[in-house]
Amino acid sequence: MRWTAKDAALFAGERKYVDTLLIPFVPVTFGEGAKEAANSGEFVEILGHLLEKQFKGRVLLLPPYTYFAEFSGEKRRRLLDEWLHPVREADFRFVFFLSSDRNWKELLSDEDGEFLWVPSVPLEHLDEQNKRAIMENQAGQLLNIFVEKWQKAEISS
Repeated sequence: MRWTAKDAALFAGERKYVDTLLIPFVPVTFGEGAKEAANSGEFVEILGHLLEKQFKGRVLLLPPYTYFAEFSGEKRRRLLDEWLHPVREADFRFVFFLSSDRNWKELLSDEDGEFLWVPSVPLEHLDEQNKRAIMENQAGQLLNIFVEKWQKAEISS
């Protein structure tokens, strides 16, 4: 499910089955590195949509958590904590963060959720067929992580 009016209505009726939250992290900068940040954001958003499509009915894909790349780690963490407060209260069993920014790995704890780092691939010069193949390959690798996490939880229940 995605954060749309149609899916939000469905989510309300099917909440007990939707136990997983997927949060893409998208950097923004207006200075040097703007193109790379935009590419990273585009890559992560497309990947998030592919994952949501595969797990529709179990995963809720939130709009991207957008942050300024220039912010210090401490400021990023403080702002994220405020943002995550309602997420924690919503009591999702699994939370996955998806990012091309490796720095988040050090800022997130296991209690926050599962951090999925993916190196972004510049998509702007690829034709649609190659773009789709790369994205589907990457999504396939991440699908296994979701399933593995769910299976471990099932075993330990």
